[in-house]
Amino acid sequence: MTEKILVTKSSMPPLEEYIDEIKEMWDTHWLTNMGPKHKQFQVMLKEYLSVKDIDLLTNGHMALELTMQALDIHGEVITTPFTFASTTHAIVRCGCTPVFCDINENDFTMDSSKIEELITDRTAAIMPVHVYGNVCDIETIEHIAEKYQLKVIYDAAHAFGVRYKGKGIGSFGDASCFSFHATKVFNSIEGGAVCFTDAEFGRRIGLLKNFGIHGPEKVETVGPNAKMNEFCAAMGICNLRHIDDEIAKRKNVVEHYIERLSNVEGIRLNQKQEDVQTNYAYFPVLFEEDIFGANRDDVFEALAKENIKARKYFYPLTNTFDCYHGCFDVSRTPVALQVSRQVLTLPLYADLPLSDVDRICDIIMKCKR
Repeated sequence: MTEKILVTKSSMPPLEEYIDEIKEMWDTHWLTNMGPKHKQFQVMLKEYLSVKDIDLLTNGHMALELTMQALDIHGEVITTPFTFASTTHAIVRCGCTPVFCDINENDFTMDSSKIEELITDRTAAIMPVHVYGNVCDIETIEHIAEKYQLKVIYDAAHAFGVRYKGKGIGSFGDASCFSFHATKVFNSIEGGAVCFTDAEFGRRIGLLKNFGIHGPEKVETVGPNAKMNEFCAAMGICNLRHIDDEIAKRKNVVEHYIERLSNVEGIRLNQKQEDVQTNYAYFPVLFEEDIFGANRDDVFEALAKENIKARKYFYPLTNTFDCYHGCFDVSRTPVALQVSRQVLTLPLYADLPLSDVDRICDIIMKCKR
């Protein structure tokens, strides 16, 4: 059998570099609780992402949950079902109600023209999601939020390193939450972060991520253990040194995919956004069965038979999950539903050989009828 091609492969620094980075821990025995590596990583990220302030967390999901808690969000949160489970689960786990806005078919982010009709007297916040490295309609979203006095929490898990009109993507909204999971463009093995501008918000996040503890004899609020450990911070430090090269390599892979698939009838590719410096996080392809002659699932199976692991991402929509059965009306998000049934993200990582890209594209083309 031919060698397996995974949908992604975690970026890792040279082993010697990581060993050198963690070596001093054997002297200090400082493994967690905001140690030297945590602090160094925090400073480096703040500079790289061009944000006013940032705090590190154990993962991107806790970044979302604790951000909602720190902002004291209650009631309804307008969001999108075209996202990973974490976005919706965070809202529900914080005792709020997700209200699903449809997406636009051009960049798969929240359709900002449909937000206002969803606002009620219970609406407390908007949680848009930057998708595949594509940026939401920031100006419209923030205009609506200001008009109705709503908080904006961006799920920026797909947007590490992305810039919009020259500004780091983490500098928008009341907060922007990142994931540094092993499958992302940038990883710290596991990890996450929240970017913000308000000092009081930062104080609350700092308390919440450490059980609400404020000093050795005072617990100010109820919080979980969401602190990033030193080993993850060290991996983040190493990977951050190489991130620009990694993104450049991903761009090269994406451009080869585009060269092979851009003029194929029945295949729709992700479009480049104006004023956006993207990170080439994913390569989504939409298959229009009536034109291409095969549907997304046909292509998925054809690739799987050749040991190539593509991903139906995002499918199913979060508002159709079994755990939310009967809670939401999926007919209210028809564009998201259609896209979820057509989209396939193809293998993409920095070291993916272009010969493998050709092999993947050849298999896809054999599906065309």
